[in-house]
Amino acid sequence: MNDSGRTVFILICGVVIGCIAILAAGVFAGFFVPESPGGGAEAAEILFQHALIGDLLAGSYDGTVTFGDLARHGDFGLGTLDRLDGEMVALDGTFYQVRADGSVHAVPGEATTPFAAVTFYAPDLTIGIMNRVNMTGWMAIVAAALPDSSHFYAVRADGAFSSVTARSVPAQEAPYRPLADVVEDQSVFTLENVTGTVVGIWSPAYADDGIGVPGFHLHFLTEDRTAGGHLLDFTMENGTVGLDFTPGFTLMVPGGGRAAEAVRLTEDVLAKVEQGS
Repeated sequence: MNDSGRTVFILICGVVIGCIAILAAGVFAGFFVPESPGGGAEAAEILFQHALIGDLLAGSYDGTVTFGDLARHGDFGLGTLDRLDGEMVALDGTFYQVRADGSVHAVPGEATTPFAAVTFYAPDLTIGIMNRVNMTGWMAIVAAALPDSSHFYAVRADGAFSSVTARSVPAQEAPYRPLADVVEDQSVFTLENVTGTVVGIWSPAYADDGIGVPGFHLHFLTEDRTAGGHLLDFTMENGTVGLDFTPGFTLMVPGGGRAAEAVRLTEDVLAKVEQGS
């Protein structure tokens, strides 16, 4: 090998060794974050949704993931339970079930869900609510504060509520009816003068094609964790609203779903499923 060849060989070796060193340093410096039971650092910026809302609308109510596994993807969010047995509220790292009888129970890790959306809540923006506002006005205030309406947000509102109207649904038996039919049997709860938390997900308009609920999807839990459900209406006297911008969106579609039956969240279905009317 002549001098020129040796020089090229040495340069190539140097580049290879340098690349290996950079990769190794990256691993130890945390550039590559392996998946952990807590979901890893990147999970904090991701909204994780298990199943399509189109599946749930069509009647896919059998649980397909355990809450133990779901907890790896978030500590805040909403959903339901196996066989559509009530409303699920994830708050401060605990999963709660609001049953059709109005009772609230902590969900064990081995329980399953057919649909849920969760993230690791860390607010990027906080809004103060100083005056009385109803649910429609509240949604307008929060929507106007969204930095970018093309992304998903976790929304949390803590405060005093002069009234809250929430619902839950009873567990279903196969063959399952579509969700729009099930909500005809919903239990409606009226709460007065309570403190509590709105747990919500805001989804962009493009989520309406069977992916998720466009706009606000809101659940509620009282401060003492004794009442709550899917929100139909409320009047908030005062409090704070936190917005957690989640630029990442991960959708897990389990096998055996029924979204192929083409049940979409049209305006009529949205009004019936979300508002019970």
